[in-house]
Amino acid sequence: MGLRVEPSGQACGARITGVDLSAPLDPVTVAALRRVWLDHHVLAFPDQAMDDDALERFTLALGGFGEDPFFAPVPGRQHIAAIRREADEQTPLFAENWHADWSFQARPPAGTCLLAIDIPPQGGDTLFANQHAAWEALCPAEQARYDHLVAIHSARLPYGPDGTYGARDKGRSMDIRPGESALAVQSHPLVPAHPETGRRGFYSTLGYIVGIEDMSDADAIDLLAELQTWQGDERFVYRHVWEPDMLVMWDNRSVLHKASGGYEGYRRELHRTTIAAWNG
Repeated sequence: MGLRVEPSGQACGARITGVDLSAPLDPVTVAALRRVWLDHHVLAFPDQAMDDDALERFTLALGGFGEDPFFAPVPGRQHIAAIRREADEQTPLFAENWHADWSFQARPPAGTCLLAIDIPPQGGDTLFANQHAAWEALCPAEQARYDHLVAIHSARLPYGPDGTYGARDKGRSMDIRPGESALAVQSHPLVPAHPETGRRGFYSTLGYIVGIEDMSDADAIDLLAELQTWQGDERFVYRHVWEPDMLVMWDNRSVLHKASGGYEGYRRELHRTTIAAWNG
């Protein structure tokens, strides 16, 4: 059975069938998947009978493990975190704002994988915003406004000791480990070229981006807030609906993502791995 690609018909995303991710992948299949991934940015693989061993093996095949700060791994693993919410949980929804995973790192990850473990019968969609499309939709004058900017990234707002998931965050079932290391900063171009395709697009957004080099804090936040509205405009968004036994992977360098709710009273769990920065 050959690889089949069904585009979502939205701003990005494709459904992939004809491949068994529970088994080791040959180099030809891996290369084909990487090409499709670069084309569509978000890939969804339905009906995959995967366990944590298969998830780790797939992540290694697609580029190896990236570093996952602030998440404790599931028991017996080093590179798998549980994105979990219990049925009766009352804490604010995790990751409900647009972001690019770990953009505050010096070498941020190429991508992220999520494997469905416990999917509620309703809600819990994940939204993805195509940042190549957001950049390319701007007129030249607007592109010139952002083209040269260098963004300052930090994990302090979510993962600092006083952050969203810091000491005041009580009753959460996810094992999040905030700390002082979240206060560090790292700079990246606001509109880099993708390291594999060369296509330009916005990288990350307000939240992990806490400032702009050579700009006052007030002016930077105003600019970033305005830009975030554009980055998440519905014309650039793919809404992913989860299914049991589904694996989803996305290109952290070309899309933003965020969680959504709507499954109150139901448990939800996904197992997550991070794909290391590309070394090609």
